Amino acid sequence: MTDDTLPPLDQPRYVLRAITIIGIALSLFQLYGAGIEPLGLYVQRPVHLGFILVLAFLIFPVTGRNRPRGIIGWAIDGPLIACGVLVGYWLPANTDAIFNAVFPRDIDIWVGILTTLVVLEAARRAVGLAMTIIGASFALYAFAGSRGALPWLSDILPGILNHRGYSVDRLSSHLTLGAEGIFGLPLGVASTYVFVFVLFGAFLEVTGAGKFFIDLAYAATGRQRGGPAKAAVVASAGMGSISGSAIANVVTTGAFTIPLMKKLGYRPAQAGGIEAAASTGGQIMPPLMGAGAFLMSEYTNIPYVEIVLISIFPAFLYFGAVYLLVHIAAVKQGMTGLPASDLPETRKVLAEGWHFLLPLAALIAFLIIGYSPMRVGFYAILSVMAAAGAKALWDFTRGTSQADGFAALIGRGVRVTLEALELGARNAVAVSIACAVAGIIVGVVGLTGLGLKFAAMMLAFSNGNLLLALLLVLIASLILGMGLPVTAAYIVLIILVGPALQNEFGVPLLIAHLVVFWYSQDSNVTPPVALAGFAGAAIAGSKPMETSLQAWKYAKGLYLIPLFMVYNESIILGGPVPLVLWNGAIAILALVAFAALLEAFLFAPIPLWQRAVLLPGIVAVFWPDLRVEIVGAALLAVILAMNWMAGKSWRPGRENADA
Repeated sequence: MTDDTLPPLDQPRYVLRAITIIGIALSLFQLYGAGIEPLGLYVQRPVHLGFILVLAFLIFPVTGRNRPRGIIGWAIDGPLIACGVLVGYWLPANTDAIFNAVFPRDIDIWVGILTTLVVLEAARRAVGLAMTIIGASFALYAFAGSRGALPWLSDILPGILNHRGYSVDRLSSHLTLGAEGIFGLPLGVASTYVFVFVLFGAFLEVTGAGKFFIDLAYAATGRQRGGPAKAAVVASAGMGSISGSAIANVVTTGAFTIPLMKKLGYRPAQAGGIEAAASTGGQIMPPLMGAGAFLMSEYTNIPYVEIVLISIFPAFLYFGAVYLLVHIAAVKQGMTGLPASDLPETRKVLAEGWHFLLPLAALIAFLIIGYSPMRVGFYAILSVMAAAGAKALWDFTRGTSQADGFAALIGRGVRVTLEALELGARNAVAVSIACAVAGIIVGVVGLTGLGLKFAAMMLAFSNGNLLLALLLVLIASLILGMGLPVTAAYIVLIILVGPALQNEFGVPLLIAHLVVFWYSQDSNVTPPVALAGFAGAAIAGSKPMETSLQAWKYAKGLYLIPLFMVYNESIILGGPVPLVLWNGAIAILALVAFAALLEAFLFAPIPLWQRAVLLPGIVAVFWPDLRVEIVGAALLAVILAMNWMAGKSWRPGRENADA
């Protein structure tokens, strides 16, 4: 759900203390609204944003994260911090006056302008300059037009993008005095569902759940061929959904998995690419799916639990494809698993960390029962605290605890709790600010009718061809993803292309959202800007671009599975059981065949002529015609069966290894 937003180490002690206190206060405020007394829209969102802005300006100094502020720095950041407090105070304190006024008051307009500018500056520091430029560009677009504040801008816009134009007062009131701008749906989701699950992940992190999941993955897969790489896939599937950040996932799990992959025989770039591809998949893995499932639920009005359930099979397909590619690489290169002496024992791992499974079980149970996602997150956090506390008490009574006494045990529990509260708040800064800027974009699109104009442009560029339209979406997601977090890229794209996919090309609402959400992940693994790939390269000691190319190869399911959703929609929307089973089976078959085609290997090396036959077979499986699908599936089955027969006599040798 976020990228890492830890404060720089050289900040003064009083600044670090302030970050801690404000972070804990924000988390307690969020927990109060999530589990004790729900807060109104015009309290929850502004107060949340106020806290987030203050934290952003404390964590990210104007002078940069590794330089002291000095007098000039504080002269800039001090007023901005005060503006953050004002943003959190103004709307809740003046709700009646604002909504009883016939026309917006001048003071409200000025506070709105200030709020917009402060949000854009916070985005520049916490998210990146690209986010600020995009948000500011949309605001300027609202001013372009004969009646706008900057009418001359309309002269440089294509005719289809022209509109009447709006004044500064009109845009300011639209963005900050209602629920269609900065305080709109994206920030609403960030300040409720997303934050509470970020906090849930922070509690899991500080109590040691990350190490438990990694050890469990090693115990389960370590003895197999390419064991550490397979452990990376399994561990990333578990941790990625909780952490919500592909980059954070690479850094945490990759610190363990990448060195072991290199030791086993994977090239450094290969090891880093595998970890990046697996970590990216964590963002599409239920039950949390980063922030995507919550946003999707709000935009589509489909219950959160339904989105989680229908996302299980596509996520299984993705990780299955990565796992298979990893296995093929290990077999081709003649790798073996790690010796049992180097691996944790499953029994010991479960004995030490079984209590971490209880919060996940509680989370799933509350979802199935029908609690709201925010309440589910609240109870999941309580269950983490209860499970960790019970385990610590059990160890203490058995004499295996590190605490010197009961008071020390209680003190450690309090410290861990406060650490989790602070970490959750800091980890939420980037995504909340990104959602606030996304609110600017949403507000401008609604005000100017840009969504309809974009749909017309998309229809014209694709000439009505759905495949070309999806290719345009993919290119747009890649470009946006170079400068935006996944959540922000998804929001921007779904606002612009969602209506076109649904209304002009007939793609069902939920599938349109899933396609855009999946494609929004591609900037993590697709060169030239592959953020997760770069993180993997840093750990592996490999070249960033080479590592990114490997990540791109292993993450191919990210591009194919959304296509399958579009052309075989029953795997998402359901239908007759035989049809659903058929589509599920051919999806698995197509991905296996694609992995074999990509690596020229499955059970044995695949001759060139068989690879040439596999390609049209894969295309046929994606074809929206049952007869063509049957022919394609039969073709793939025959070729793979021939390869299986050839594999009975094939023996691995390192001379078969390739890049």
